[in-house]
Amino acid sequence: MGINPNLHDERHIFQSLNKSNSLINHAEEIRRIYFFGAGSSSQDRKDKINRVFSNFFKNAKVFVDLDITASARATLGDYKGLIGIIGSGSNAGYYNGKKVLNENYGLGYILADEGSSNWIGRTLLKTFLTEIMPVDLQDHFVEKHPLDRKQIMEKVYNNPNPTLFLTSFTDFIEAYQSHPFIEEILKDGFRLFFQTYMVPLSEKYPGLPLNFTGSVAAVHEKLLRDVAAEHQLEIDQVINEPIHNLLNYYIKKT
Repeated sequence: MGINPNLHDERHIFQSLNKSNSLINHAEEIRRIYFFGAGSSSQDRKDKINRVFSNFFKNAKVFVDLDITASARATLGDYKGLIGIIGSGSNAGYYNGKKVLNENYGLGYILADEGSSNWIGRTLLKTFLTEIMPVDLQDHFVEKHPLDRKQIMEKVYNNPNPTLFLTSFTDFIEAYQSHPFIEEILKDGFRLFFQTYMVPLSEKYPGLPLNFTGSVAAVHEKLLRDVAAEHQLEIDQVINEPIHNLLNYYIKKT
């Protein structure tokens, strides 16, 4: 369900773990847990995750860190480089081979998330509600997502977790990604991401490999590489699901 200590309290997280029979059946066998997630930045938030997991997996030692650390280790291992995440949210940073240094990025779904499915969803809805979206695309949008203004405003402003709604339009974006209007929205998001994060990082840490993880980056890899080239940058790897590389990373460490 996606655990975020900013959005979920300990009781909610514990109840979510208890909904999985496979986790319940194997909980006592687990010895180590590496948890990486958005919102796991400050020590108090890491402690929140640690308490819940330690209570559920009673014999396990728990390690908690940010999702961008997982992305860095999945793509770079123990080598230095620049890492970007563009999925449901977005973030970027410099990885020194051990940890991602704090660059004051990752400002969340309201202040940031440029290029992500959250940002794309917000942009898409705004163009729909203000009737900027081309008529042919409006017709397809209403057919796929029959929502009126009142319903959209309700889901955005009175929903306890609006990001779930804002990120729910990826199927529409993928279906019409070749439409010039959608392509321009994607490029605008990627350009904003590069201008805000990757260009300053590449200037501060020149000559390092640039890697990406995340569903949006992977699905729209060609556009992302095109935008990188506009800024005289070249992307090394783009990985949709870093979990497999991350698992291999920790298997080799044990």
